[in-house]
Amino acid sequence: MNPLHEAARELLTFLDESGWKACLIGGLVVQRWGEPRLTHDVDVAVLTAYGEEVPVINALLGTFRSRRDDARDFALANRVLLLRASNGVDLDVSLAAFDFEREVLDRATTFEFEPGLHLRTCSADDLIVYKLVAGRPRDLGDVESTVLRQATGLDADRVRRWIAIFAELKEDPDLGRPFEEALRRVARR
Repeated sequence: MNPLHEAARELLTFLDESGWKACLIGGLVVQRWGEPRLTHDVDVAVLTAYGEEVPVINALLGTFRSRRDDARDFALANRVLLLRASNGVDLDVSLAAFDFEREVLDRATTFEFEPGLHLRTCSADDLIVYKLVAGRPRDLGDVESTVLRQATGLDADRVRRWIAIFAELKEDPDLGRPFEEALRRVARR
């Protein structure tokens, strides 16, 4: 089994067995919706209400190795817990509580990454929003490849609605520009 898939299965199985709603949200999800590319870690969102983070953090730290000495404090301050799977793959666990994140988890569906390996992932629309907010060059490339592969199935209004909210929060009126440009390229094909 691919080490990233193995690490994702290990983490999602633990979260599922613990009763916490979770799904993949990062580079692995691009394999489903966009142009597959190399990634080195597993990104997961787990539903964790504000003020209820400590039990989730403690359970994860009791099962997975931390990548930081101050992992608990870092997670409480930044809502991201940095862990390592038993096979050494890095795990970035986002503590999801914002309305967008709750919707992401409600809309997540399973995908067969390998024969017999079904893992929950965010939707293509939600992946685009995550990638636009992150805004790194590789994330913007993922936005374009996802739009090119999924254009007819995307809910552009949903993407625009959430991007407008994040653009205001980040004070970045151009946050959605890469999405709109990719849609225009698709329309010209």
